Amino acid sequence: MHLFRRIGFAVVLTAGLTGPAFAQQGTSGWDPARVQLSRKDLEDLLARFEQTQKSQAYSASLRNRARAEAALIRERLQEGDFQVGDRIQLVVEGHPQLSDTFMVVSGQKVVLPALGDIALNGVLRSELEGYLRDQIAKYIVDPTVHARSLIRIAIFGDVAKPGFYTIPSDMILSDALMVAGGPAGNADLDKLRIERGDRRIWDGERMQEALRNGRTLDQLSLRAGDQIVVPARSGVNLLTYLQVAVPLATLVVYFVNR
Repeated sequence: MHLFRRIGFAVVLTAGLTGPAFAQQGTSGWDPARVQLSRKDLEDLLARFEQTQKSQAYSASLRNRARAEAALIRERLQEGDFQVGDRIQLVVEGHPQLSDTFMVVSGQKVVLPALGDIALNGVLRSELEGYLRDQIAKYIVDPTVHARSLIRIAIFGDVAKPGFYTIPSDMILSDALMVAGGPAGNADLDKLRIERGDRRIWDGERMQEALRNGRTLDQLSLRAGDQIVVPARSGVNLLTYLQVAVPLATLVVYFVNR
């Protein structure tokens, strides 16, 4: 746990989501502490990031950060959030057959008992509950619907239990690491990164700022298949060294004394 204290892990959402460079650009009612971003939130952020990346008033580093985040947001707005392998926790009051966890299948859709396919193309996670209510209302009069999105991601590297996990998209990044047992003794959290395929979508100072600010997976624009990677520190870990070197030295002494 000392590793978390070392970098000041934030477990409470703060108002610093977009960093000081955007503080003077106005919020237009956008709440950066919202765990899932609405379409308007994303559109407002995209406009600000596009403005920032074109302005010479900001450093090249900040313009590059804005460009990277704009690309993630653009992708979400065009394709929606739901990918094959994601799950939806659904409760339709009074209808137990519709109250279960359902998987998103090929074609960006979910198949509900007796109702059939419901397409999720272009749907954001923040829109899920209202969208499903409207779709189910075509078959059930005035349904009461509760829905939560779960995202399937990989957590690899120097963590206690690396592997694939399906976790709530409104979970903050630090809690997601704890689902995998937390960083192991040799973890280098300063080099924490998130990968999508063969490219890094979060790393360096952007990653550290997101970690400090307690961003959720949704705020990071993560989607199914993304990988959270916790690298190990370079060099030999002291505990590992002692575990290997001491028995080896004992063995050498044994044979010399024979």
